[in-house]
Amino acid sequence: MTTTENSVPKAAGAGHAGPRLDFAALAPEVYRAMVKLDAASRRDVDPALAELVRVRASQLNGCAFCVDMHTRDARQAGESEQRLHLVAAWEEAGEVFTDRERAALALTEAVTVLTDGFVPDAVYQRAAAHFSEEELAALITLATTINAWNRIGVSTRMTPGRA
Repeated sequence: MTTTENSVPKAAGAGHAGPRLDFAALAPEVYRAMVKLDAASRRDVDPALAELVRVRASQLNGCAFCVDMHTRDARQAGESEQRLHLVAAWEEAGEVFTDRERAALALTEAVTVLTDGFVPDAVYQRAAAHFSEEELAALITLATTINAWNRIGVSTRMTPGRA
């Protein structure tokens, strides 16, 4: 929270004009390493599924920059507006998402939200029923990577639409 002139608390992100800092310029080695990790993390994941994973993790982390970027990328990959709108409620969306996609989204949520403890065995087993061990490793890496990007985006207040 910040305080206005009248000492009225204001939400930390409210009214900010743009990024706090240029992360890529100020941490170029880390940025380049993240770009390489990002490319490697999606190499073995279906591009459409990768974007669903990235959108969902970004929603959970409140990273507007990444939600904006990855919904645009998903549309370019042929994803429908209906499915993009329903990613936030994928569990209640019925057959809009396949069993495989739902398993990946559940794993993404478990990897993203660790405040309740470890990734539950049931979630992991659900994903393992739909993905090979290599695919599971790729999904976990993809979820981990987008979580790192989200934390950079949220911390630096990256602005949507500037990708």
